Amino acid sequence: MFQIKICGITTTEDGEQAARAGADAIGLNFYPGSPRFVSASQAREIGEVVGEDVVKVGVFVNADVDTIQDLAEQIGLDIIQLHGDEPPRTLRSLSDHRVVKAFRCRDAGFQPVLDFVTACHELGQLPDAVLLDAHAPGKYGGTGLCIDWPAVRAARPAIKNIPIVLAGGLTAENVDRAIAEARPTAVDAAGGVESRPGRKDPDKIRRFVANAQAAFRRVNAQPY
Repeated sequence: MFQIKICGITTTEDGEQAARAGADAIGLNFYPGSPRFVSASQAREIGEVVGEDVVKVGVFVNADVDTIQDLAEQIGLDIIQLHGDEPPRTLRSLSDHRVVKAFRCRDAGFQPVLDFVTACHELGQLPDAVLLDAHAPGKYGGTGLCIDWPAVRAARPAIKNIPIVLAGGLTAENVDRAIAEARPTAVDAAGGVESRPGRKDPDKIRRFVANAQAAFRRVNAQPY
């Protein structure tokens, strides 16, 4: 897995900045409806620049399995992130890959996450992690909205202690508190480290990564 992911990388320069700052994963977005969309050729160039030590996560929204597998092979993706409305059986079709399943959480809580995990248990194919993002109608991530961090921490046992990636409105200014309150396995930032949609701000990335690293060190030194 990874601990700090900078998602929506669209240029080699931004990829270099994320790697240099100490992020251990980047997200490459293959959803055409996103301002952070990248082509296969762009993704390959970014992957070559960041190198093998940085985890490359391919972000897909309701894409067909053949497309996902083809891009994963072309680019050398380390993890597949399903960020749409994919059913549990999609994980079985991608059993050769590590998969993170993303959920856009509404005010009603985490019941859809729990239902999905239960169905995965029945299929014998669990996700390697779940990503919890904020819900905004018609948007698949990058909303700038935060979810209920203490509720994430409380939901961990019900989610069968599957690793949790916390997303949604994270910035250098709030990631410390988010980690302390939610106790996630990892954090994921996109819009919170940008100068404009699709382009990262080097200073925001550096401060986000440094603050997240410090927060994880503090949390890991404390009992749960």
